[in-house]
Amino acid sequence: MRKPLVAGNWKMHGSHATNAALVGGIATGLARDAQLAAHCDVAIFPTFVHLESVAALAAATPIALGAQDCCAEHGPGAYTGEVAASSLQELGCRYVLVGHSERRALYGESDELVARKFLAAQAAGLVPVLCVGETLAERDRDETHAVVARQLGAVLERAGVAALARAVVAYEPVWAIGTGRTATPEQAQDVHAFVRGRIAALDGNIAGSVRLLYGGSVKASNALELCSMPDVDGGLVGGASLNAEEFVAIVAAAARK
Repeated sequence: MRKPLVAGNWKMHGSHATNAALVGGIATGLARDAQLAAHCDVAIFPTFVHLESVAALAAATPIALGAQDCCAEHGPGAYTGEVAASSLQELGCRYVLVGHSERRALYGESDELVARKFLAAQAAGLVPVLCVGETLAERDRDETHAVVARQLGAVLERAGVAALARAVVAYEPVWAIGTGRTATPEQAQDVHAFVRGRIAALDGNIAGSVRLLYGGSVKASNALELCSMPDVDGGLVGGASLNAEEFVAIVAAAARK
């Protein structure tokens, strides 16, 4: 049985004061029902500059820490402005996002670069959360499976299927991120089943254990229905993760899986 994971991507939000209130609110919500953390893993992904302070805030809670990106180079080295995966691990991170759609779209990250970041993350002892997903135009052209296969394939080619035993995959349709639109549970399940099937063709055991998250306007109001799908193992949550009550409600929905 795969333990669900709910991960909150705070993107470029937060201050010391708001982060303290948010971590405190999430921790309080989890403490109200000890079964939540027992049945669902919880992680938060603040900005780089807030990682150390958030790590201290979350230290005595079930909340794990993640980073939103890492350098593809192993470091140390002359890579001004980049952050090495080893530095993130030293700060207390357990997870790191690689290939988030905003990184691909806004900063031109290629499948090859994402695969290198995946390897750098694992080399530093982090669990990469590999993000895959199609644009609206690609979905309209019925290219969803082809796009996701290409993005996943780039990592499989470089890292091998065994690497997915120490990773998470997040399907985030670009057209559903920050738009208020959400893939239907059936649409999410279709892609998650496709991803699991691609992995199963290489290793059935890993396919059965790897956690597949859905990301794209996940809210308390739709989390239970999404997580009820057999291949949806939790959520990569954006805006709703900035509200402690909403985020804990999403964790509660995933914990019922």
